[in-house]
Amino acid sequence: MDLQYEIGKKLEELDISVKSLRTTGSNYAKSYSEYRIALAKELVRLKEDGMPVTIAYDVARGKPEIAKLKFAEIRDEAIYFANRESINATKLQIKILEEQVKREWSASND
Repeated sequence: MDLQYEIGKKLEELDISVKSLRTTGSNYAKSYSEYRIALAKELVRLKEDGMPVTIAYDVARGKPEIAKLKFAEIRDEAIYFANRESINATKLQIKILEEQVKREWSASND
């Protein structure tokens, strides 16, 4: 397969991944925000109900609806960071292909 063609395909992949990063980053930020807001509200409620602060955090995080929000945050964070790693891997693949093109050009000029 032609190296220039491969580089072009990798650049297209990179463009798609970068555009996807906007969405995955936004999803991560949203789920983080939703979790923190719900946790804070639950902590305030537990404190108002007289629960000691020392255990309120653990009790609040154990509530199913709070735990589901935390799961969503962790899931979205993992997707976001996987997307970033994909971008880095694609950049590396492009560099490798570019170096291969340089070697071929220098070999053909010898």
